[in-house]
Amino acid sequence: MKQGDLVYERLREEIVEWELAPGTHLNETRIAARLGVSRTPLREALHRLDRDGLVRISPGRGAFVSEIALGDVAHRFQLRDALESYAVRLCARADERSVFGALEADFLEWRDRFDAGAGAVDDTGYYALTSRLDAEVSQGAANPHLSDSLASVRQHLRRLRRIARRTPGRMALSAGEHARICAAVRAGAEEEAARAASEHVGNSLRHILAALGGSAVGGSAVALD
Repeated sequence: MKQGDLVYERLREEIVEWELAPGTHLNETRIAARLGVSRTPLREALHRLDRDGLVRISPGRGAFVSEIALGDVAHRFQLRDALESYAVRLCARADERSVFGALEADFLEWRDRFDAGAGAVDDTGYYALTSRLDAEVSQGAANPHLSDSLASVRQHLRRLRRIARRTPGRMALSAGEHARICAAVRAGAEEEAARAASEHVGNSLRHILAALGGSAVGGSAVALD
């Protein structure tokens, strides 16, 4: 893998995981020194992140991690609703769907864990499970263009997870919603799968908009994922 690709992936992950918060100034000299690279691959990575919408480059001022605007959040969730609802329909039509039965069981286990443990539960494993579900949906849909579009919108929405992490009750509900999606796909019930996916996306959006409180998210305004 080229050095520019490695820098791109490293910075993208730091932005998505809030190691670099919205509004952070990305000082090229400091970042290049920290990552042990020259400024050429760093600038290539920053321009790619700018095209992704994760970074904004301001002439004369440099690069900054993009803020999270309320309108942008709503638009991305609308796109996620359309893409994921159709993707799970395709998964429900596939011949092999047994993996979704195993995923359903795992999500139900996490639902019970959140219900019982409240704020004491370490949710790292839960997010690994949601990533597994995302991967299986993308694979089961068997449409590379749809998968690429889903990957892009999911990348942006991963930045919002910390809102959900602060409300264990919502986490339990979310695990139950994921379980219903998996159950419907496993049963081959595409209408139910699409409806369950749409309901989950809608509930997630309402939860996040309430947590954002009607404003854009800058450097330290709100702690999200």
